[in-house]
Amino acid sequence: MKNVGDMRDMKKLYRKLRQFAVLTAVVALVVVAFSLISGGNKSVRSDAESSADDLPVVILDPGHGGMDGGCVAVNGVPEKGINLTIATEVRDILSSLGYQVVMTRDRDISIHDSGVEGVGNQKKSDMDNRLAIINSYEKAVAVSIHQNQFTDPKFCGAQMFYSNSDPLSARFAQIMQEKFVTNIQPENTRETKQVGDELFLLYYSNCPMIMSECGFLSNPEESEKLQNEQYQKQVAFTIAMGIVDFINENYQA
Repeated sequence: MKNVGDMRDMKKLYRKLRQFAVLTAVVALVVVAFSLISGGNKSVRSDAESSADDLPVVILDPGHGGMDGGCVAVNGVPEKGINLTIATEVRDILSSLGYQVVMTRDRDISIHDSGVEGVGNQKKSDMDNRLAIINSYEKAVAVSIHQNQFTDPKFCGAQMFYSNSDPLSARFAQIMQEKFVTNIQPENTRETKQVGDELFLLYYSNCPMIMSECGFLSNPEESEKLQNEQYQKQVAFTIAMGIVDFINENYQA
């Protein structure tokens, strides 16, 4: 006979599976609706309609990891885990739609080369290896997922960053920014921002790439939301649909 702890664990697992099933169903409905709205020439990726060779690989880069926690929430929680949770949800959504998805990291690690010593050197090696993953695909789109922070706690809202290293990156950032406003942040008035080589991955990537700063961990209210499982799922769904919209606009025949 199962003990109380086992039964609780099974109930938790069932709830998670049920939530994911519901989310997948919602995604499928959105996909169908978008396909109908867009017309017959452009359709969202599905295994039944197109092959993986037709569309770019989606690369998700959960910022930081391992010894590099990133910025820290008002309650001391580092962004690295939030980034990874959201990126994993995005991966699951897109994979369920048939996209090929690659993550630069899928657990709490730095991907610096073994034997590299010193935090600064490890961070540089980590970034070099992330860029190598991104640029190893001939046809790809990439999103680096982060959380923001500022000295003044009043600032909030997602913001997309891009570099002109690829001409499509600006449009990618605009689509994603609009998706955040439409889906979960209607009061967000932030604009997309072009960056230079201070954002290494964006500047040196060979594919359309953006950085999605999903919100401010320095804002108490937004920090609490960004640590909430349901809100993280909403953010992930928003990012996934932004990627789908961008691919539909630029890669469908």
